[in-house]
Amino acid sequence: MSSIADPQRVPRAHWLDLLAVAGAAAVLHMATNGRYGFHRDELQFLMDARHLDWGFVAFPPFTPLVERISMGLFGLSLIGLRTFSVLAQAFVIVLAGLMARELGGQRMAQFTTALVVALSPVPIFEATEFQYSSFDVLWWVLIAFCVLRLLRTGDLRWWLGVGAAVGLGLETKYSILFYVAGLLCGVLLTGARRHLSSVWFWAGVGLAILLFAPNLLWLVRHDFVSYRFLQHIHQRDVGEGRAAGFLTGQFWLCVNLFAAPVWIAGLVAFARSARYRMLAWMYLVSMGLFWLGKGRFYYEAAAYPPLLAMGTAVGERWLAGLPRRVRIVAPTVFFAGLVACGAYMMAILVPFATAGTLKQFALHNNGDMREEIGWHDLVREVARIRNTLPPDQQQRVGVLVGNYGEAGAIEILGSTYRLPPPISMTNSAWLRGYPMPPPSMLIVVGFDKDEVSQAFSGCRLVGHNGNREGVRNEESLAHPDIFLCGPPRQGWPTFWHKNQRFG
Repeated sequence: MSSIADPQRVPRAHWLDLLAVAGAAAVLHMATNGRYGFHRDELQFLMDARHLDWGFVAFPPFTPLVERISMGLFGLSLIGLRTFSVLAQAFVIVLAGLMARELGGQRMAQFTTALVVALSPVPIFEATEFQYSSFDVLWWVLIAFCVLRLLRTGDLRWWLGVGAAVGLGLETKYSILFYVAGLLCGVLLTGARRHLSSVWFWAGVGLAILLFAPNLLWLVRHDFVSYRFLQHIHQRDVGEGRAAGFLTGQFWLCVNLFAAPVWIAGLVAFARSARYRMLAWMYLVSMGLFWLGKGRFYYEAAAYPPLLAMGTAVGERWLAGLPRRVRIVAPTVFFAGLVACGAYMMAILVPFATAGTLKQFALHNNGDMREEIGWHDLVREVARIRNTLPPDQQQRVGVLVGNYGEAGAIEILGSTYRLPPPISMTNSAWLRGYPMPPPSMLIVVGFDKDEVSQAFSGCRLVGHNGNREGVRNEESLAHPDIFLCGPPRQGWPTFWHKNQRFG
């Protein structure tokens, strides 16, 4: 029996099954996404969404634009603001099932692919927070879907779909260039290189460039500051060991661990298929580049849905030729293991509980969840400190913060307490500058005692940055003290020039 179905005989799409899996995942996340608070990254997106531009130091403009739309629709509702992340992952689940269909997968293959994606750690996580990686996953999967349609049907107009997805991906997260490198290698190293003479291929290239052009022009105007940012972040990640475990993470974090044989079978099947070998190159090249470049494990996560789709389609046809008893036992064991692994990872990643053992288990194992706690406490403490000052000083005090989480908290949550906009030197906030005239007094958050003593005049300890729940996170451990200080010793222009921060 052939491992690849006849490309001219595509099964019908089982929409109810796919929508049921995607809908169940969406309902789960919508029901739990309001349990804790904003993640520090979400606060940065919210802050930048108030200052829309064609680019930002830390990321292209797509994600802040979506967050701006979210704020217009839902205000500051956690569930509302994370709705687009949930919808993006639901779309990924459906696309994964449709890719199985493109490869000849019947109902079981389509359902299984969708379920594996829904129960895999990275897609689960991407629906719990508003992150640019949530949309990055969508564009990767959409590229793969368009490539599959292109290769199966031979309709070169699908290059426009590929180009659109690449362009939107570049406006979301620059790491999609690694997948594009795999795509181009796949074109050059397979029979798809004949497409290089097609006007549709170059139309797709042109569309991708056109969509990316606004951010590219922004990068040129700002001396490619995002490149320097990415260099800094990469050096930090490698230095702190965040890039460790890249290969093991592919098995138990990028995809549900129990589905490892499925995606491996899919990769082998792609590599052996003259028609679809391009998909193998797209995975292998991006994987190799991330590994050699010491990337973090989740950068490659979006490359797995097409491998899973091929693996389930091949597995379905293989299983059909086995004895009836095996056809019953094998899927039963597989789905039991799949659900068990998925449930374990959900207990870590999804905020099911507001108290008790399950919450403590999640907080202990999930550093990102710990970063959702304490921002309201910080804002209240800063407001308390401001309110202890004489009325004339309250009018002249500013709030200087050390990182983008603190900046976002003061700007987004501080309006309730009529706090002034934060003064931040991190990422795009540094480009926006300090207020004029500058404040004569500063409430300083996110600095240690030695830093404030060297940088500012007349500093004294006036408060603490922690949280009422006693959760040990970055703020409570690394930035516990809050100071009241005079202006920078070197003057504002010199201080600002010397203290651009990336984070």
